[in-house]
Amino acid sequence: MTQHLTTGERVAWYRHRRGLSQDVLAGLVGRTADWLGKAENNRIELDRLSVIRALAHALDVSIGDLIGEPTLLEWSKDSGQRTVPALREALMDYRLLTPLIGTPADGEPPTLAALRSDVGEVWDAYQDSRYGFAARQLPPLLADALLVARTCADGEREEANGLLAMTYQGAAMVLGKLGENELAWMAADRGLAAAQLSGNNVIIGSLFRSVTHCLLSTGRFETAAQLVRDAAGFLEPGLGEPTPAYLSVYGTLFLTGAMAAARAEDRATTQEFLREAESAASRLGADANHMWTAFGPTNVAIHRVATAGELGDMQIAAELGPEVDTRGLPVERRVRHNLEVARALSAWNRTDEALAAVLEAEQLAPEQVRHHYMSRDLVLGWVRGTRGRPSQPVADLAERLRVV
Repeated sequence: MTQHLTTGERVAWYRHRRGLSQDVLAGLVGRTADWLGKAENNRIELDRLSVIRALAHALDVSIGDLIGEPTLLEWSKDSGQRTVPALREALMDYRLLTPLIGTPADGEPPTLAALRSDVGEVWDAYQDSRYGFAARQLPPLLADALLVARTCADGEREEANGLLAMTYQGAAMVLGKLGENELAWMAADRGLAAAQLSGNNVIIGSLFRSVTHCLLSTGRFETAAQLVRDAAGFLEPGLGEPTPAYLSVYGTLFLTGAMAAARAEDRATTQEFLREAESAASRLGADANHMWTAFGPTNVAIHRVATAGELGDMQIAAELGPEVDTRGLPVERRVRHNLEVARALSAWNRTDEALAAVLEAEQLAPEQVRHHYMSRDLVLGWVRGTRGRPSQPVADLAERLRVV
């Protein structure tokens, strides 16, 4: 019912449903009624998740309710006509819960080599922002991975559980991008359990990152930051002579933590976590993609821009963002950075540059742009803020994003 509304308009919609006046809701979030009126009428952009969380809490709704998530995953050649519901069914298959009541698939399990290849294919699709393809591949892959983990020989069980964990993490990451936060939590939780059975601290660290992402998406920012501290403490003993994959997972964990701290408006912790990530990136020496982390100095620079935006330092984000060269990173990272830059530029009324950044992102990854609340809210804001008809490029983009 609210898919064609901006975040501010959704606040107004839910406020009316709750029977609250602007004065009352504004007081609950420590703002003035004038500020809330401007936010609801799109004269102030609600572009910080810390503010959106406060409004969601006061209205007793989820952050997803206010930012319009989840959104419908469009059918495509990649996705077929069985998308998120099929993945939901796979995660809720009771046979996944315990071997006492059956196995989730019939027939011969794939070899570890075949499973390793299939898991890599899904993760590559995630980093290419091909969510429809990943959503289509994940249900049978989950069944295969679990079957392998339950039936393999003792000497292969740890690797099999590691691949199962990475399959669950792939599901969690894709579902998170689609706004399916509860399903993402379920997948991350099961993935962490499998990771522990693998005995592989790199995989365990990778799953810690997924759990942190899930906490972020549901507005539990302080808890997410604390999890990063706890997880880092678990990983620190392995930093004496770490592999590149170990350093990458460790550093990426702090990047996720920096976003959590920024959304919690904790500047000191944000900078602390960014410094830890920068130190790990320096030890790594260059951008890399171990364990599909895209970790390195450039990803740290991306997160400096993103955290500045979350802290409300839009001028800093607008100045730093265009200077970061992301061409060597996976598509998902490049596109997310473009959206962060567009948000900062739009906040400074540099709409033409912001539009160019979104259009470039859409050319790289239309599915990611279609499903990210930031791009949808930016475009809706431009449409609402234009007297008369919006420009043709904005109108066409709004049509492609299904926001009008």
